[in-house]
Amino acid sequence: MDKESQNNFFYGITEISEKLGVSQKLVRRHIASGALQSTKIGGVYKIPVQSLDDFINDIEIKNEELLNSDSSIEKPKKTSKTTNNYKNNSKDDVNWIDVVEDWKNPKKSKLTFVDLFSGAGGITKGFEMAGLNGVCGLDWFEAAGKTYRRNFKHPFIEGDIKSPEKKAEFYATVTKELKGRPLNIVAGGFPCQGFSMAGNRIVDDPRNSLYKELLEIVTTLNPEFVVCENVVGIRSMHKGKVEEMIINDFKAAGYEMKVTVLRAADYGVPQKRDRVIFVGNRIDKTNFHPTPFLKPTEYITTGEAIGDLMEMGDNIEFNHVLTKHRPDMAERMLQLEEGKSLYKGYSDAWKKCPWNEASCTIKENHGGVNVHPKLPRVLTAREMARIQSFPDDFIFEGPKNKQLVQLGNAVPPLLSKAIGLAIRKSYDLV
Repeated sequence: MDKESQNNFFYGITEISEKLGVSQKLVRRHIASGALQSTKIGGVYKIPVQSLDDFINDIEIKNEELLNSDSSIEKPKKTSKTTNNYKNNSKDDVNWIDVVEDWKNPKKSKLTFVDLFSGAGGITKGFEMAGLNGVCGLDWFEAAGKTYRRNFKHPFIEGDIKSPEKKAEFYATVTKELKGRPLNIVAGGFPCQGFSMAGNRIVDDPRNSLYKELLEIVTTLNPEFVVCENVVGIRSMHKGKVEEMIINDFKAAGYEMKVTVLRAADYGVPQKRDRVIFVGNRIDKTNFHPTPFLKPTEYITTGEAIGDLMEMGDNIEFNHVLTKHRPDMAERMLQLEEGKSLYKGYSDAWKKCPWNEASCTIKENHGGVNVHPKLPRVLTAREMARIQSFPDDFIFEGPKNKQLVQLGNAVPPLLSKAIGLAIRKSYDLV
């Protein structure tokens, strides 16, 4: 990354502390002393990438420790990053491809896909926005199925992916819908809560069965490409062996994989949602990941995404139903600092979104959703949909609490759109 590009990217204090392996208090001390140059954006300290490099170089030249109080901490090794997303693994071997020129109104393609563990259809919506053709969705969640059927024209199979009967129904439906066409892509974000390992092998743990079902469906349908989405934590599970196993399993099935972390905000989503994206194919094409096209200073903010909804009252048809809180709870929400959670012990649920930045990752955790930055209430389903980049004509079905669950679990459509356009580049079909 050249100096001009570096000056356009910023780290937060938390990111600096994690990169350097020191406390946030120490980072603030270096900022206060002027040793680490920073700027305030929206009232929050931001450190340009070049300033961090200069700070590290200055320490090396002077042969000083990062912290007098933490002298045991090793000085960080400088790494070159391909993108501004600090959660990428520096060893990732990624083929980046520009999708900006094709972003507006991409032409319809002939490429087909199915969406496993589809939920409400975040991947499906994004892929269709990229000009791809949905064939079938599959999920067990009844409310998500109603949402999927309302918003898409192709079939949806509702049921347990482990059921032989449901898989047979799914295979038959896919065959019927393809009408002799090839299946180009199988996409899916499989749950990863319970990976257990024996050496480099997955053990027979019921919680891992969904991953094995994904593998079975891929080997049965034999698509040309596979796209898997998951949480960032999967990269560190069992010291990286889970990720290694996934890559090796798909390689044994004939798919060469590339993997890295993508930040949704880099692609127009008003949310700093990081996800691991595996892309693989069996037809000797290049596996591309979309190059980020927004710098952190250009991110769509929470305020820009939902500000026009502040004066809107209840609108059930629009998924905008306000939660009524007790007066004491409402007051606590008003006083809550941005980025903080209403309850101790919750790192993400009940967290107040920032107004002048892209939102933190929105979630639904047993009824706990994110707190509105300006109003004494939690976000509505429509506000969550905006922050997830769903268009306003995408309507969610089911009771309000089920809508919130669907949204908290969804893949942002604009992130999916970027991935879909990158796959089209692999085919030279844009």
